[in-house]
Parts: sequence; C-alpha cells; structure tokens
Amino acid sequence: MKLFRPMYEAALRWAAHPKAEPYLGGLSFVEAIIFPIAPEIMLAPMVLAKPERWFRYATISVVCSLLGALVGYALGHYAFAALRPLFDDLGWLPRIDALVLQLKQDVAQHPWTAFWTLVVAGFMPVPLKIFTWASGIVGVPLIAFVASMFVGRGKRVYLLAGMIRLGGQRAEAALHRWIEWIGWIAVALVVLVVIYFKFLR
Repeated sequence: MKLFRPMYEAALRWAAHPKAEPYLGGLSFVEAIIFPIAPEIMLAPMVLAKPERWFRYATISVVCSLLGALVGYALGHYAFAALRPLFDDLGWLPRIDALVLQLKQDVAQHPWTAFWTLVVAGFMPVPLKIFTWASGIVGVPLIAFVASMFVGRGKRVYLLAGMIRLGGQRAEAALHRWIEWIGWIAVALVVLVVIYFKFLR
C-alpha cells in the first residue's frame, strides 16, 4: 500500500501554487498543533523550484512552527484534561504521557534540562505536536521551550533546505524515489521510540 508518495505528490502541487509561501506557513503552523503531515514535504519542492530562496522558505517554516508550538503549549497547559479522550482515540496518549513523565523528571532536576530533551526531540521523526502539548502540560519554562523549539526544528528545516539547495534535481529525484521507504522508516522509528519510553525505561 502506497501511503506517503500520494501525500508527497499533493505537496508538490501545493508547492507550485502562487500562494505556496502562505500554504507552507499554514502547514507548518497547524502541524505543530495537530496536523499529521510534516511541512518538510512541501519545503523540499519549493526550494528545488527556487533554490535562491531556500533560506527564506526555511525561515517561514520555522517561524510558523514556533507560533503553532506556542498554541500547542497553551492548549496542553489549559485544555489537556478535557481533550484526553480525543488524544486517546488518535493514539497519541501513550506518547504524550511518556513524554510528560520524562519532562517532569527533567524539570525537577533543572528547568533547562528539558531544553536539551526538546532540542533532541525537534530532530527526531516524532510529530512535533506531541512535544508541544507535553511541554504545556508539564509547564516547561517558556523561554526554554521556545529556544528548544527554534533550535530543534530549525536545524532540521535549515539542514533539509540547504541540502536540497546544494543537491538540486538529483536530491529531489532521490526523495521522490525513496519517499515511501523514508515514510515507513520514520513510522518504525516512532514505534521504537514509543516502545523505548513505555517498556524499556
């Protein structure tokens, strides 16, 4: 069953739209709160189409992700109890609960210990929304949270945009060819992370 290539090809169509930049910003914003598709799949073809704008596109994605992350943080802080049944239905609850426990331990040690946990998290293939909600639930210090989201998501987005800028058509062709494998490998890594936090820690 092909799941990720159709999503990638839809992102290619969005990337060619005259309003691609607002779409990228909107996708980055909602992905940090609830949307399941990472903005990188739209960022890559946009950079390929206009490589001289790679830094601009990456910055739009990072800034909008940060704004979405703040919304996710606020919702986690103020609305999580009411939304637990929804997250349970979505299958997010075990991951959120595991991360909440980890962040509570980090914050108890030192408020900025959570910064490093979230920086690492920003580069992992685990949905950003899991970390934004969990941070709000725990009450990770806001400055540490914003800094970690910027560093964690920023290095991932700027690295991808820079690689596409340097790799050009060959990089996009390789991404298109292997997107299905990349998607399923990312899913497998998420499962392994969940197993680690739930059973092995």
